[in-house]
Amino acid sequence: MTSPRPTVVVTGLGATTPLGGTAEETWQAALAGRSGASALDSDWVEEYELPVSFAAQLTTPVAEVLKKVETKRLDPFAQYALVAAREAWANAGAPEVEPERLASSVGTGIGGVQTLLTAWEALRTKGPRRVYPLSIPMLMPNSAAGTVSLEFGARAGAHTLVSACSSGAESIGYGAHLIREGLADVVIAGGSEASIHPLPIAGFAAMQALSTRNDSPATASRPYDTERDGFVLGEGGAILVLESEEHAKARGADIICTLAGFGVSADSHHIAAPEPEGAGASRAMADAVRDAGATPADLSHINAHATSTPVGDVAEVAAIRRAFGSDADHMAVSGTKSMTGHLLGAAGALEAIFAAQAVRDRVAPPTMNIETLDPAVDLDIVRDEPRQLSQDGDLLVLDNSFGFGGHNVALAFGSY
Repeated sequence: MTSPRPTVVVTGLGATTPLGGTAEETWQAALAGRSGASALDSDWVEEYELPVSFAAQLTTPVAEVLKKVETKRLDPFAQYALVAAREAWANAGAPEVEPERLASSVGTGIGGVQTLLTAWEALRTKGPRRVYPLSIPMLMPNSAAGTVSLEFGARAGAHTLVSACSSGAESIGYGAHLIREGLADVVIAGGSEASIHPLPIAGFAAMQALSTRNDSPATASRPYDTERDGFVLGEGGAILVLESEEHAKARGADIICTLAGFGVSADSHHIAAPEPEGAGASRAMADAVRDAGATPADLSHINAHATSTPVGDVAEVAAIRRAFGSDADHMAVSGTKSMTGHLLGAAGALEAIFAAQAVRDRVAPPTMNIETLDPAVDLDIVRDEPRQLSQDGDLLVLDNSFGFGGHNVALAFGSY
C-alpha cells in the first residue's frame, strides 16, 4: 500500500510590488482599489520615442531594503526575489529545517534582461574589459532561485521554471510537487520580474499588447471593459513558503491555508495567442479542482489571469465556462491586474498570494476600471469594491495563470 500524499500548506507570504513593499501592504492596497500604474520619469522614454510612457513600478525601491553590495551583484529581478523571500521566511517564523529538506523554486518570464542589455551596451561602446565580471550569473534566469537557495541554505534543489507569464504559478505548483513526492519538507516558491526597460516595452508595444492610455495610467488596465486596449507592464517579486502539514504542525507554525491542488496544461495552438475556446486553460482549472479533491460546486472565488487584452480576457471567460459550466455562476471573479499591472513571470505568484489572503480573510478583491462590462463576459465579476466570501465552512479559491507558449497553470487554495 502507498502512503497518503502529504498535505501542502502555506505558512509564509512575501512580496514587493507596485502596490506595496510587503505582501500585507500590497493586499490592503488591492482591497482599497488602488492603482500602481504611473508615468515613467526615465529619460529613455523620450530618447527612444516609446509609444507607451507608463508602467506599474515598485513602491519601495530595493536600495532602501537591500545592502549596496547586494544591489550591485544581483540583477533587479533577483533583488526583488530576495526581498520577497526574506519577508516570506520571516512571516513563516523562520522555520528550522535540514538544508537537504529545503528547496527553492523561483520562476521568471524574462530573467536578467537589464543586466544583459547593460553588458551589451558596455561591450559595444567601451569594449570587453568594461563588461562587469558578474554579468553572466546576474543575467541567468536561475539567478533568483540560486540567490534564494544561497540565502537560506536550501540544498534540496534550486529550481527555475520559465513559462512566460505563468512562471511564478508553475514554480509554486512544482514546489508543492516536491513536498508531495517527499523530496522536501519546505519550499520557498514564487516568481520575480524586472523588465521595465525600453526594449521589453518596445517589443510588447510592437505586438500591440500594451495599453497606450498614456494620459491616464491609473485607469489603463481595465480587464473585461469594452474599451480595454492592452496590459500595463509591471514589476516585482512574490514568494510563498510551502510546507508539509506534518512539518508545519510539528514546529507549531501558523498555517495560512492549504495549497490543495494544481493543474498544468499546454494549448499547442500559437506562441502568443490563447486558444480561443479555452480547451487547455479549462483543463488546467478542472485538474486543479479535481486535484484538490473538490468539485466545481466547492469553488467560491477565482483570481483570474485577466490581463486587460481584448482577446485574452474573453478566452479565459470561455475557459472558465468550459471547465465549470453553470457552477461558474456562483464564483466571484477578480481581475487584480487592474491595480497591479502585469508582473509577467511574477504575476501568478503575486496572485497566488492574493488567493491565499482571500482564503485567510474570506474576501475577494475588486476589479477596477470597468466602465462598460463586455457582454461576452458572462461571469460574476467583483467590481469596484471587495466582496465578502462565505464566512462559514471551507473555502476553495483558484488562481489562474497563462503564458506565451501556450502555458496554462491553475492553483487551488483551501481553508485550513
